[in-house]
Parts: sequence; structure tokens; C-alpha cells
Amino acid sequence: MTVGALIGTVTRPAPRGLYEIHDYACQVRSGVLRPGDDASDARWADAAILATLPLTEMLHDTLAAWGQLPRS
Repeated sequence: MTVGALIGTVTRPAPRGLYEIHDYACQVRSGVLRPGDDASDARWADAAILATLPLTEMLHDTLAAWGQLPRS
């Protein structure tokens, strides 16, 4: 994975305060996609698949505002 430009930053409530989340553009160089310790699943999704997934509150709207949703 090569990390690119900062796409956006959001602040979300957490049980003990706030999370500040910084999202970056990335380019896959090699390896297999797999979830990190904070997720139960990881997958590549086009617009049709993304529309069926149970996303974290405000994720879809945030990605749309940043111009980062997959093309239909």
C-alpha cells in the first residue's frame, strides 16, 4: 500500500470522547485485502454493492461530499 493525499478529516463521537479520523487516498501495490483489528470484513465494492452494505452512520454522505464514491 502506498499512502497518497489526505482526502478528508471527520470527528465522530466515541464512548470516551471523540475520534478524529483522517482518510487518505491509497494505491495497492501487492498483497491480499483483509480487515484490520477494527473491522470484521473488508472488500472492494462498486456502487451497486456499496448501496447494499450496512455502513457506519454518515459514511456514505461523507464519502459523497469528498467525491470519493465509486462510479456507477
